[in-house]
Amino acid sequence: MREIARRAIVSFEHITFRRYSVQAIRIIQAEHLALAAVLHGMLQIVRGVRFGGQKPDFQVLDAMVTYIGAFPEKFHHPKEERYLFSTLRKRNPDSAPLLDQLVAEHRTGSAKVAELDHALRRYQQEGSKQFGSFATAAAGYAAFHWDHVRAEEVEVLPAAESFLTSDDWHDIDQAFLANVDPLSAEVGVQCDALFRRIVSIVPPAVGVGRKSRET
Repeated sequence: MREIARRAIVSFEHITFRRYSVQAIRIIQAEHLALAAVLHGMLQIVRGVRFGGQKPDFQVLDAMVTYIGAFPEKFHHPKEERYLFSTLRKRNPDSAPLLDQLVAEHRTGSAKVAELDHALRRYQQEGSKQFGSFATAAAGYAAFHWDHVRAEEVEVLPAAESFLTSDDWHDIDQAFLANVDPLSAEVGVQCDALFRRIVSIVPPAVGVGRKSRET
């Protein structure tokens, strides 16, 4: 997680100061990278428990699941749907089936996050006998998410670059950079703070943990 997290933090810190021709795409990719870092870290913890005999750090896992629940559903997905997907749908009606599928997956993702959260609560309350259920839920959500992101980055973003006009991108860029929805902007700030907290508390073997801060 260390390198992925570092790259995501750098992206967040510089995304509003560097001028790109299409900044919204850079922001989307940076946000995908941040969530990938958290998912990678969670799976590393699961592997450590399963194969390394490590004790689960529920403080870290709880922060990760909270981030996974808040960041995509309340901040990332609404921006994609409201600005990018809606504009691409107008410019290229043939993209509608793919966009419909991705929007449906956004809703499915909410249910999968709820299942993941429930599995973590049971693991915390009932101990090791619930580890398998949590591990399965974590792996299932990660696979689902990565398939979803692959479709966005391999199919949607190239299509948007092909069909959207410079005026379209200007409007989308401004919306992504300004976070014009006040509630979304507030959630974004909270998620950014939570992401940094996760990076700071994960075990050293997983990412930027306690020992790395002491050296």
